[in-house]
Amino acid sequence: MRGKFVLAIALFGLLLGAVALVAQEGHPLTGSWHGEWHPSASQRVPLLVYMKWDSKEVAGTINPGPKAVPLKTVKLDPNNWTVHFEADTKDGQHIVADGKIDNLGSYNRTIAGTWSQGSQKGEFKLTRD
Repeated sequence: MRGKFVLAIALFGLLLGAVALVAQEGHPLTGSWHGEWHPSASQRVPLLVYMKWDSKEVAGTINPGPKAVPLKTVKLDPNNWTVHFEADTKDGQHIVADGKIDNLGSYNRTIAGTWSQGSQKGEFKLTRD
């Protein structure tokens, strides 16, 4: 009887530990996201987006590196898990993306929707790394 009690306590402890790990994940947009957008059916443009919640707002960068584009606006609507962000490239192209988060409970959640950059428009999909 005592062995079953100890086993039950151990399993309960493991369960609490797993719940604590999931709870530590933080804001649903925080992290590195990779994917691509499609200005045309035959064209694919790779994307890397880094976002971080600073307890007040989401800040981030599109394609970090020499041609990095800082995000100017990031809005998350938790009622339907939609995301809107805007940025301006160094050559003056305005970027607007609107998407929906899927697989919210998964570490590798996705955002998919529409992307416009300058005069080009298309679909995009990002997966969190």
